[in-house]
Amino acid sequence: MDVILLQRVPKLGQMGQVVKVRPGYARNYLLPQQKAMRATKANLAEFETRRASLEAMNLEQRKEAEFVAEKLDGQVVVIIRQAGETGVLYGSVSARDIADGLGTAGFEVARRQVEIPQPIKSLGLFSIAIRLHPEVEVTVTVNVARSEEEAALQATRGGMVTAADVTAEEERRAAEEAAAAVDQDAEAEESGEA
Repeated sequence: MDVILLQRVPKLGQMGQVVKVRPGYARNYLLPQQKAMRATKANLAEFETRRASLEAMNLEQRKEAEFVAEKLDGQVVVIIRQAGETGVLYGSVSARDIADGLGTAGFEVARRQVEIPQPIKSLGLFSIAIRLHPEVEVTVTVNVARSEEEAALQATRGGMVTAADVTAEEERRAAEEAAAAVDQDAEAEESGEA
């Protein structure tokens, strides 16, 4: 089936191109999403009359997407999930979870804009592409952890953290706090003697 693309479609073509696609792809995706229309003589003539307005609308949407992309690029989304000792999640993190996480951070991202190759099924840091517009893509980091403390530790280390690492970090912090308390007591005794 031949269709006229009304916007750029990745791996298919640019706005205004007439491309041949499978009928199911056109019928179930391109036509309902208004990304294309059937390539008939009447539709070709209609497209040429609407081309300037479509290009102007596309340019405006692209500018808005680039504005949001500047703020969104490099953001870190922390997602808390339960996991086993080996770091395998008891569920998975999907595009919806990432979109919701970005929503709580103040960004309005639809789940269809999150390009996740497959659901995330383990703890760690993952780079995920967000396609805000057919021509604008940014990358965010998804930090999947068991707790906020573990997420902070993963962010500083740059990778997955095990439960033993979290325990060791807690013990290190407790030792630092105890040493700081001893130092404060010693300073208080010195100032009390003086």
